[in-house]
Amino acid sequence: MKIAVVTDDEKTISTHFGQARYYVVLTVKDGEVVEQETRPKVHQSEFAGEHHHHGEDGDVHGMDRQAQHRHARMMETISDCRALIARGMRQGAHYSLTTRGITPVLTDIQDIREAVASYLAGDLVENSSLVY
Repeated sequence: MKIAVVTDDEKTISTHFGQARYYVVLTVKDGEVVEQETRPKVHQSEFAGEHHHHGEDGDVHGMDRQAQHRHARMMETISDCRALIARGMRQGAHYSLTTRGITPVLTDIQDIREAVASYLAGDLVENSSLVY
């Protein structure tokens, strides 16, 4: 199983999925991390010249077709992962991960190692308020 974590420094978990620069991807076997790698992540600034739908009354930000396409590009490098740990993301990104079979896990824990250990132990408390 592989778990991805969004990060800017390879040590702490990023507070915003779209703004993170990297993924730390951990390969887990028999409940233990056996490999760690850093993968590039498409940053939201790379879409600066593209049309952004800002929604109308009742629309959820990030749920339109263009946003879903941007999310798909951000998630290409973690298509082999089962879960993604972050400290915050918009509803559209959360939906995009879920539809790709990647479980988004939102936590208040900052340290990657601590959060992954807690996740593997089944103790990581999901903080749904971090989806905005």
